[in-house]
Amino acid sequence: MKKTLVTALTATLLAALTACGGSDSGSGTLRVGTLSDSKPNAYQENGNYTGFDNELLKAIAAKEGLKLEFAATEFSALLGQVANGTFDIGSSAISQTEARKKTVDFSAPYNYQSLGIEAKETAGITDENSLAGKRIGVVQGTVSDTWLGSNAPTAQAVRFPNDAAALNALKTGAIDGAVFDQATAEDYAKNNADAKLKVTKAITTTIPHGFAFKKGNTDLINKINDGLKKVIADGTWVKVHDQFEPTAPVPAEFKAGQ
Repeated sequence: MKKTLVTALTATLLAALTACGGSDSGSGTLRVGTLSDSKPNAYQENGNYTGFDNELLKAIAAKEGLKLEFAATEFSALLGQVANGTFDIGSSAISQTEARKKTVDFSAPYNYQSLGIEAKETAGITDENSLAGKRIGVVQGTVSDTWLGSNAPTAQAVRFPNDAAALNALKTGAIDGAVFDQATAEDYAKNNADAKLKVTKAITTTIPHGFAFKKGNTDLINKINDGLKKVIADGTWVKVHDQFEPTAPVPAEFKAGQ
């Protein structure tokens, strides 16, 4: 009798655990790591995480029936947090460099990296050749950081944990200039008129942006890629792009019908 009761209880417990596990893996909310201060790509406004990358991801998720939960982090920590499973997806204009591909997997490209050198109008900064000996801000671990080291090796790189810290240092004169994503740099110039900031040179690259995933998470990557195809084909990509980056050209592969 006791043996029968124990067996029955064990079976019930295992069934319950199995049911819980199935629920978590089949219909759970995906955790998205993003930034709170990097306009127009990824930022927080009125308690909502928005920007080109995040709104595009929301549209992709809607096509695939996926639920998302956004949380802010520093860019320098984001890929490590995706790699260790803290976040299911990384969303913040992440360039798909070979070094980063060793740490995480990426979705198909959904945009391309463009950089902007930004400085006050009186700083005497025009391009990479004018950065020598000057204190130039970059966000640690970004393509801007790598680009500065390769293209202006005699500049004094000043590394910050996020865009807001770099922008504040630029506005107060703690640094002479900074390198941001081009769209971000243009937004800062537009919305900080008193600081008299100017994007002195735009640098276009062929480095694609992608959403980041823990290595081997093939099922989720396939779903995101499928949703990406759908939002490109029906024109949603262009609609979101025009909302957040209206002055940037639309690459041919992201135009409706592709």
